[in-house]
Amino acid sequence: MNNLNRSSSLVAIWISLLSNLLLTGIKIVVGLMTGSQVLLADGIHNAGDVIAVIAALSATVVAKKPRDVDHPYGHGRAEVIGSALVAIIMVIAALFIGYHSVLSFFHPAAKASIIALIAAAISLVWKQWLYIYCMRLGKSTKSKSLIATAYDHLADVYASIAAVAGVGAALIGEKFNIEILSYGDPIAGIIVAFFVLKLAYHMGREAVDILMDKMVSPEKLEQYEKLVSSIPEVKRIDRIRAREHGHYVIIDVRVGIPAELSIQEGHDVSKKIKAIIMDQNDDVEEVLIHLNPWYEE
Repeated sequence: MNNLNRSSSLVAIWISLLSNLLLTGIKIVVGLMTGSQVLLADGIHNAGDVIAVIAALSATVVAKKPRDVDHPYGHGRAEVIGSALVAIIMVIAALFIGYHSVLSFFHPAAKASIIALIAAAISLVWKQWLYIYCMRLGKSTKSKSLIATAYDHLADVYASIAAVAGVGAALIGEKFNIEILSYGDPIAGIIVAFFVLKLAYHMGREAVDILMDKMVSPEKLEQYEKLVSSIPEVKRIDRIRAREHGHYVIIDVRVGIPAELSIQEGHDVSKKIKAIIMDQNDDVEEVLIHLNPWYEE
């Protein structure tokens, strides 16, 4: 990730942080004033988002550090750790929302408020824009922490949709005296909890896969193999492995080349392999190459 991309990612995360701070205040205040369980729970969820975005911000700052003696492969996995922390916070928020929504069924339905509906609608529009903005930028810069932040915004979009539907249903229930609709607020809260848990699972699984050095997809590995095989001097691919290291990929290749080639010629072959892979894959940061002797017989 170049300096311009890192700066863009940091700006996006700062915008997310300030937005979450403001939305947290709005939702909690309006939720307390109106007694809306789903809006209050969503506000607490946003408070967790503040912690999650701070984690993503810290991870992005660490990930931008250059390689050093102790970290020769760079600091890319800091973003993956940040992504994992966001997933954990989302799980806690989902359990909190679900728990309080279930408790609401054991109490008289709270009076619905048009103010709560407006607050939820504002959050929905705002979070949808933040999701699109962060996801597009995260994919273009290959920033794991920014993509995790985008998914966190998407969870908020689901929460806001449920809040709008729940509060709206409660308002309709009060107006037409339909008792079941009066509990639309806590029902919406349970739906929110489910979607937030689903997103957290997706994010957490991806982070664990990267931290455990899971191989890249077979399609990408096949692409790397074709590039290596296109070098005339490469007679055999003994092994090729590739793993994500945060926002970049590290490849390990063992190839057989004619045994009669000199050390200099072997070195030139290594340079060709590295160049052809990195020229056609912007996300590849390092290609580790081991040469084996190949005999025609």
